[in-house]
Amino acid sequence: VGLFETLETGSPSVEYLLMQWSKQLLLNSQLLQLHVPQVYGQQQQLTTNGPSQKCNVDGSVKIACGEPGLNATHCEAINCCFDGQYCYYGRTVTVQCTRDGQFVLVVAKDATLPRLSLDSVSLLGENGPCGPVDSNAAFAIYQFPVTACGTHLGAHLVYENKMTSSYEVGMGPLGAITRDSYYELYFQCGYYAMSIGALTIRHYANDPPLPVVAPGPLRVELRIGNGQCATKGCVEGEAAYTSYYKDTDYPVVKVLREPVYVEVRILERSDPNIVLTLGHCWATSSPNPFSVPQCPYKDDRYLTTLVPVERSPAVPFPTHYKRFVLKMFAFVDTTSMVYIHCSTAVCHPSNPQCRSLAPPESAVVSSGGVVFIEMA
Repeated sequence: VGLFETLETGSPSVEYLLMQWSKQLLLNSQLLQLHVPQVYGQQQQLTTNGPSQKCNVDGSVKIACGEPGLNATHCEAINCCFDGQYCYYGRTVTVQCTRDGQFVLVVAKDATLPRLSLDSVSLLGENGPCGPVDSNAAFAIYQFPVTACGTHLGAHLVYENKMTSSYEVGMGPLGAITRDSYYELYFQCGYYAMSIGALTIRHYANDPPLPVVAPGPLRVELRIGNGQCATKGCVEGEAAYTSYYKDTDYPVVKVLREPVYVEVRILERSDPNIVLTLGHCWATSSPNPFSVPQCPYKDDRYLTTLVPVERSPAVPFPTHYKRFVLKMFAFVDTTSMVYIHCSTAVCHPSNPQCRSLAPPESAVVSSGGVVFIEMA
């Protein structure tokens, strides 16, 4: 029995190469089949099932995959799941091409989170044999000729179709809401000479929905860089952020007008969809951030300079960081103790208030003492 193989490439487009195989459908079995493109990796935002979740199918809705008697190796080769006895379809979307010119499309309700609405699944054409040939509570199975259901014929006998799943929007007391996913899948069958060629599936996904957010503590740290250039051609502003003063190092001593490299960062968060914002930053002569006098003021000639933050192994989420450089003068005498403060907030970039200079629910973060001295 010929088997098909699958090849996955980059995200958000997922390409599947399915090589030739013999037609074998077991629609009347107690097992159920599905294969879903793995479109979102980590973040998942609208998500798809990972390998461990894909095969977690309740026995009452399983559909057999392939011919009876397939072993685990052959079962995995056709993107199905094996429980030690049976080969069955996982909680995903599977597309197959048969030698006699048929598309086989199996759609799992649990292919995405939120779940797909199987009743809303449609093809390019909706007449003729374009409805599901079988279904249960978890899966819908489609089988139709490659020339039917609105399929487009490309060069070299390449047939392409598209599956979409719409969503239902309900109206509540606070506005519109939906609990369904929108899903779009393009798939092809190619026939060359006496064999079935490669089948390519590309899944183009919309941006995932925003993660569910719950109130929680915001932990933000302000620290001062003390990295030094040790090689020729080193950039001082970059080297400064390679190491930082520890709590036990304060108070630290700086020469007046010497650059002070400041970094503010979010702690203990790994959500790439959040952004750290700074309302404004200032310095005081006491640990109290609300004491006076404060610097800068409107006539200040020593304003800060922002430093871009690039992704690196040490900075996996650049939006969680803000860096700037400042130069300071003495408040009263040549040995003034200065404390640096910043008002901070965390928000989502789609929120207009995220770009505000005074974001809501801000918190103030402060440095340890810095002593500025005049150069002798």
